[in-house]
Amino acid sequence: MKETTLPFRVAIPLRPLFTLMILLGSFLLFLIQPMFGRSVLPMLGGAPSVWNTAMLFYQVTLLLGYLYAHALSRWPIRRQIAIHLSLFVVAALTLPVAVARWLPEPGATSPALWLLGLLTASIGPVFFVTSAQAPLMQSWFARSRDPAAANPYFLYAASNTGSFAALVAYPLLIEPSLRLGIQSWLWSAGFVLLAAVVALSGLAVAGNEAPAASATTVAATPVSWRQRGRWTVLAFVASALLLSTTTHLTTDIMAMPLLWVIPLGVYLLSFILAFGDRGALLTRWAERSTPLLLMLVGSLSCLQVGPSAATYLAVGGILLLFVVALALHGRLAAEKPDAASLTDFYLWISVGGALGGVLCALVAPVLFDWPYEHPILLVTAAVLIPGVPLGPNSTRLWQNRRVRIGAAVMVAGLAIWLGTAFSGRMASAAEAGLTPPVFAGLFVVAAVATIAVGQRRLFPWCFAMLLISLGGGHQLAVSRTDGARERSFFGVYTVEDDARLGMRTLMHGTTLHGIQSLDPAQQRVPMIYYAPKSGAGLAIAAVPGLYGPTARIGFVGLGAGTLTCFSTPQQRWTAYEIDPVVVEIARKRFSYIEKCRPDLRVVVGDARLTLGKATPADLDVLAVDAFSSDSIPLHLVTREAFRVYGRALQPDGMLLIHISNRFLDLEPVIAAIARAEGWTARARTYYPGPPEAQPHGRMFVISTWLVLTRSPGRMAAIEAATSDASGPAWRPLEERRSMTPWSDEFASILPVLKLR
Repeated sequence: MKETTLPFRVAIPLRPLFTLMILLGSFLLFLIQPMFGRSVLPMLGGAPSVWNTAMLFYQVTLLLGYLYAHALSRWPIRRQIAIHLSLFVVAALTLPVAVARWLPEPGATSPALWLLGLLTASIGPVFFVTSAQAPLMQSWFARSRDPAAANPYFLYAASNTGSFAALVAYPLLIEPSLRLGIQSWLWSAGFVLLAAVVALSGLAVAGNEAPAASATTVAATPVSWRQRGRWTVLAFVASALLLSTTTHLTTDIMAMPLLWVIPLGVYLLSFILAFGDRGALLTRWAERSTPLLLMLVGSLSCLQVGPSAATYLAVGGILLLFVVALALHGRLAAEKPDAASLTDFYLWISVGGALGGVLCALVAPVLFDWPYEHPILLVTAAVLIPGVPLGPNSTRLWQNRRVRIGAAVMVAGLAIWLGTAFSGRMASAAEAGLTPPVFAGLFVVAAVATIAVGQRRLFPWCFAMLLISLGGGHQLAVSRTDGARERSFFGVYTVEDDARLGMRTLMHGTTLHGIQSLDPAQQRVPMIYYAPKSGAGLAIAAVPGLYGPTARIGFVGLGAGTLTCFSTPQQRWTAYEIDPVVVEIARKRFSYIEKCRPDLRVVVGDARLTLGKATPADLDVLAVDAFSSDSIPLHLVTREAFRVYGRALQPDGMLLIHISNRFLDLEPVIAAIARAEGWTARARTYYPGPPEAQPHGRMFVISTWLVLTRSPGRMAAIEAATSDASGPAWRPLEERRSMTPWSDEFASILPVLKLR
């Protein structure tokens, strides 16, 4: 084929031009990830798995982009320019970026597969073209006459800097300031600008291409498949650990961009530092620090902890991710090939990243009923980064094979015993079973693991035994109990009986979602957040006097079915639940529905979609208790959601919202929405008092419920019906005049984060 001759040449300094182009491309690439993830959240119930599935799409598309760049880089530069700019034009036909509304709703399709299809249809072309930018542009630069062409890896640092800047800018500047529609148009304009800069850069390189015999275009030093395998494994572990850490964060707090980009930003920062000028020094520091952090933080990843400990472990988990990723990426940086093999290097790094996404988004939820992928990845990190021996005495100790085998057998025996003796709960020493012998056993396992640092086989083994000792054994025991644990796209559900307290519990992740007494005489008593004196208890008990004996009541979020025990015979009750697994657990493992409302109608699907399709004004009361682990999904606390609730309720209907939360103060958010949408609102925070003063011991907990109605007269009636001699049951909501009501287009959690 005859080569195309460009009609003119462009003389522009290449380094500033290529740095700008790669910065812009990477900025756009990582800006669209949280932006579009935020757009699709309402379509799948705000589940934390939305981000992991989206990350799988991003990583696989990135791999395809790198594969395309690797294949294209073997062709003459002018042909590369023509093909790449043609793809830009084709991708631009899909602008502006937006959710493909023509796709059918998820229905019976796997949520993960449906979301992958939606992402492909919506942003696949533009993401693919943009993802090829970094390796392809570095390849173009390596063919130029520029003095730095032989070592274009400074452009890789520019790429990571652009990515990191996008991840910082989106949650802190863009999301709090701009609506999604404006974000979409601005991103689309940036894509067109990127195409123009790519065209200019291509012309500049074509006019300054180095001779075929120059140092930058000679054949690459052969890269072995063993080397490619190492690159893949190092990238795989770092990528998968990023996603498993993100799952922990978004499950306990809220699925939203700020909590997506913190781990991803830390991950990218490790790339920037590893490939920077002081990368080798920082890598050595990370390799020395990894074993210590694995034992101090990683070993606790199987524990059940309280709110304060969960916060510290979340911070520790991010620090652990940073150090491990820095060590792994530092090794990648130390093994980077010459410029001629640059696209090959990036290709196999992206293969590892995509495999990490496949593991966490598709494979692990099918293989494991609990997020075991996280501790498994930590053990794998211990294999790859065993650290540096504590000293010559430690090295001499482990030279004796019998000593190594004896130590391995001893810690294994202790781990088996500790795994059954230690409950994995850290609410109190008594609940955890932390007796002096158990404490001594844990100390011995930790001590042996510390002394084994630097031993490539023994240290990972000891660390794995420490994980089993500190909660891992308890988690495995629960997994082996038939029906005790289920995992779905929407989370991990664990049902356990506590004979000492006489109760059965339902946990969603680390958050308590339901309790029922094991005493048959008390199995109709609503527990925890639904105590009779809680906001929900008082309001629903007053319904017969407010709306008559045949009131129509609906509630979003089935849980254990606890709310049904406030029902009276002539009422009509409907539950809206997004996860079929929860419906099965509520009916088979708890007896609230069977004893209190066997005729309960359950509508499976996202509440906003199902309520939006329901008969208007069909409900007198609607209670929203849709926890996604510890937090209400973002899309259920927006102006659009409240319009759906208003449509489902009769004009003077009652809306109840449960906002108890460890991390977010949602009361000002609801107050702002109520003010904007014309609702009258009140709040009740229920304090049950010390356990010994409760009629049912520890089965009642602090809760905050809000009651709203569009009729001020009806609110006065609600307050009158729920007050007693002790005074009003409800109080006005805390308002912040500066608070902007959340919407599907605009929301930011920064103003409502609980920093204490």
